[in-house]
Amino acid sequence: MLPRAYWKGSLKLSLVTCPVALYPASTSVEKIRFHMINRETGNRLRQQMVDAETGDVVEKDQKGRGYEVSKGEYVPIEKEELEAVQIESNHTIVIDSFVPRDEIDRRYLDHPYYIVPDGKAGLDAFAVIRDAMKDKDRVALARIVLTNREHIVAIEPMGKGLIATTLRYAYEVRDADDFFSDIKDPKISKDMVELASHILETKAAHFEPDKYEDEYETALKDLVKRKASGKTIKEPAREEKPSNVVSLMDALQQSLKGKTARAPVRRTRSSPPRATKKSSRSTARRKAS
Repeated sequence: MLPRAYWKGSLKLSLVTCPVALYPASTSVEKIRFHMINRETGNRLRQQMVDAETGDVVEKDQKGRGYEVSKGEYVPIEKEELEAVQIESNHTIVIDSFVPRDEIDRRYLDHPYYIVPDGKAGLDAFAVIRDAMKDKDRVALARIVLTNREHIVAIEPMGKGLIATTLRYAYEVRDADDFFSDIKDPKISKDMVELASHILETKAAHFEPDKYEDEYETALKDLVKRKASGKTIKEPAREEKPSNVVSLMDALQQSLKGKTARAPVRRTRSSPPRATKKSSRSTARRKAS
């Protein structure tokens, strides 16, 4: 049985319209969640809003919203004023355009939703829109109002249905150059790159999300289960981190052989043998004398 629809309305392409329903394509229901409790009584704690200056508890009818215009100075915004600028949903997803899939930057992808026909009345129209998109291999861009905010959505076929992914606006995406521009370009040998490429080839695979287990979530569930049964929880012994340092070339070669380098990487070039350094210093001393 499907959960309750998150949104219901119509999907419109030019003069073709069909009733649809949106369902969140992801969920966090299965994740472990904790409550704050009183350690002495075991009772759950109730949070209260407190005035930052006076320390007094603020009652519900005294609470309001405000925007900080300068340090400690707020402009109060009333509920009625917010409602005046909220966008009312017309419960219609109007497709504006179709774009190539590879033009959508992954940084803009936000939350995915399944779009399914709402009833049998518009099933033919839904299938026509879906199959036309399959033929052209394009992604539809549309606008939808969710929780009083307008969102851009990218819609594409998925099996018998459609999937709509809300997109972030440009101002929500940080410029990569701000983070990458200071990264230096070290001189690395062609051999190192080729070794790394070979390692990549040995680990080539297909994306199968079922193979990846949330180990932390599993550990949390096990912890709760053991604690609820009255078992004593002991902290596991921490593994000591290796302290030796190996060269990047050695690490690549050992990785390719299926061995794990036993130390962190320090530099990109292999260090010359110590004996060579010692010999050089001895020669220099003899010349000086």
